[in-house]
Amino acid sequence: MEYSISTMVLVPAIAVAAPLIVRGLGRWIAIPLVVFEIVLGLVVGPSVLGWVVPEQFMGMLAEFGLAMLFFLAGNEIDFRAIRGRPLSRAAIGWIISLAAGVGIAALFAPDLPAAAFIGIALTSTALGTLMPVLRDSGDLTTPFGLSVLAIGAVGEFGPLLAISLFLSGRSPLVAAIVLVLFAVIAGIAIWLAAKGVGKRMHAIITSTLHTSGQFAVRLVIFILLALVALSIVLDLDMLLGAFTAGVLYRLMLSGAPERDAEAIESKLEAVGYGFLVPVFFINTGITFDLEALFADGRTLALLPIFLVLLLIVRGLPSMLAAPAGSSRRDVAATALFGATGLPIIVAVTAIGVDVGDLTSGTAAALVGAGMLSVLLFPLIALLLRRRGSASGDRAMTDDVHVPTEG
Repeated sequence: MEYSISTMVLVPAIAVAAPLIVRGLGRWIAIPLVVFEIVLGLVVGPSVLGWVVPEQFMGMLAEFGLAMLFFLAGNEIDFRAIRGRPLSRAAIGWIISLAAGVGIAALFAPDLPAAAFIGIALTSTALGTLMPVLRDSGDLTTPFGLSVLAIGAVGEFGPLLAISLFLSGRSPLVAAIVLVLFAVIAGIAIWLAAKGVGKRMHAIITSTLHTSGQFAVRLVIFILLALVALSIVLDLDMLLGAFTAGVLYRLMLSGAPERDAEAIESKLEAVGYGFLVPVFFINTGITFDLEALFADGRTLALLPIFLVLLLIVRGLPSMLAAPAGSSRRDVAATALFGATGLPIIVAVTAIGVDVGDLTSGTAAALVGAGMLSVLLFPLIALLLRRRGSASGDRAMTDDVHVPTEG
């Protein structure tokens, strides 16, 4: 397998530089880390400087990074916290998004298969991208953060189901049967984990936590690859297996000593966010087809159209899941977070181009809109939240009357 020295050096260099840039600019403006990873990858890639070219080895690592991103998203979702109103409203919002996305796409797409790819891509929410943003802003465990988690969970799992049902190349009936088979196998594993079968391994995890054995990390990789392999064997999207693996591992770890659980979480984040996930986003920039985007004025015009459609198709229905009594700023921020999508868009467009239902230009416009959504929407949402908090603080201050003497 061939790989270049420039790739070996520049990709890790970008991974190191991106957090430093975020930290440096963080005093003035909060920009998500993945934005710089993608943009720097684009700059060093064939579209701009040409210092790094797409390679098989880097592509394989990027696929693993994408799987790890969905694993971490599934692992971090606390379904007990988002069940009830947030999850049910998020599900209703996603169904509306799917109908609106395919319906609107059918108005300008050349055929129905292309409309299906575009419509499903527009219904995604980048939960794995948003979770670090919510964690860094301190919103992850707030009612607002939990509503965004519910939107993101449905916005990742829903499109994965839609891909498996409608974009697999099989009849919907056969695809549904295969999907049910996967659900049964995964469901049995999740049920066993919920019943406490994994508790038998807690002693092994504890004893190898600080040794070369690292049983917990090895178990994660095994579960991840086993369910990804099952998805591939059943001809489902591999991300469905990765997401399910995250949910399964979280249940297996329940009941473990809190100290051990925190240590394992730290190790998983180190492997994921420290190595594999950055490779995926950097490779997204490297492989981005900028030439196809600018080759035709009509194709370039699709980029802002898709960006607006993300807000309409995904953002507006996401407002249904906003916490009860939310301010207008928080409702708008919920819509912006819900409309932030990239990983699913990359996956869907790659499938569409491979089967010949999407042109490279349309795929580049969709991915470009996803990249802009990651750049703009969380930033604007956080600014709205901060201004809303500042206004609330000022209002509370104004309501405080200092008694005067006399």
